[in-house]
Amino acid sequence: MCPSKIPDGEQRGWIIPIGGAEDKENDPRILRRFVELCGGDQADIVVIPTASRLADTGSRYEKIFGELGAGKVTSIDFDTRRDTEEKSRLKRIEQASGVFFTGGNQLRITTLLGGTPVAKLIRVRNAHGVHVAGTSAGAAILSEHMIAFGEEGGSPMAGSVRLAPGLGLTNRFIIDQHFRQRDRLGRLATALAFNPFAVGIGLDEDTAAFIGPDNTLEVEGSGAVTVIDAAGLQFSSMDRVDEGEPVCLLGLSVHVLVHGATFNLHTRQASAGALVSPKEAG
Repeated sequence: MCPSKIPDGEQRGWIIPIGGAEDKENDPRILRRFVELCGGDQADIVVIPTASRLADTGSRYEKIFGELGAGKVTSIDFDTRRDTEEKSRLKRIEQASGVFFTGGNQLRITTLLGGTPVAKLIRVRNAHGVHVAGTSAGAAILSEHMIAFGEEGGSPMAGSVRLAPGLGLTNRFIIDQHFRQRDRLGRLATALAFNPFAVGIGLDEDTAAFIGPDNTLEVEGSGAVTVIDAAGLQFSSMDRVDEGEPVCLLGLSVHVLVHGATFNLHTRQASAGALVSPKEAG
């Protein structure tokens, strides 16, 4: 699937993958910035908790976003693919200035929403300026290529990752979440070994990549974003190794970005920014 075409004279909305376990109480700067992008007290946010099997996930984020000043917040769950055709739910998404996917299981989102009117509508609305964020599993599904599951470890290993189609807001990157906490460098590098076109974005917990209409990624939060750029890949042994064997990759570029640092997904240039810590910025 391809990202929706951005109409002439308009800008795509922000795409905001969050690494999971974002601070919701003490210093919820990631969620607060999302609310501000969506319009502050005029923000109209739809929460989609489909990834989670916990009954209170949607209502919990309704409360959080409401306390952060959002004007209107509605949780819309989808239990069956038939739900995605319901006109009242589609209309509610059409009215929103922001859409937020909660964590859980990314395959639950894609199996229920993939190829449905809801998925198509969210791609179209993002192309028309609506901001779309997701945390943990909700982050993984945002791009065209999604890591469905994989093994932990620091080295790329043949067979250590399985990819599946995601929501398709962009084809420029592949997301991996809980990155440092779950030792996922190897599986993200393995995903890039299949096709070095995309940029790998590894998100630590309580850390987000705010990706603007100009395709510049800005880091927000208390952890780091690890960017793996395979554009200069000189050699890959992926096509000749057996499953379970390490993969030789030459020419990868790796950037570790912290709060305030940026990476341009078009030019593939990184910048340290002002190097202001989240506490200093607050």
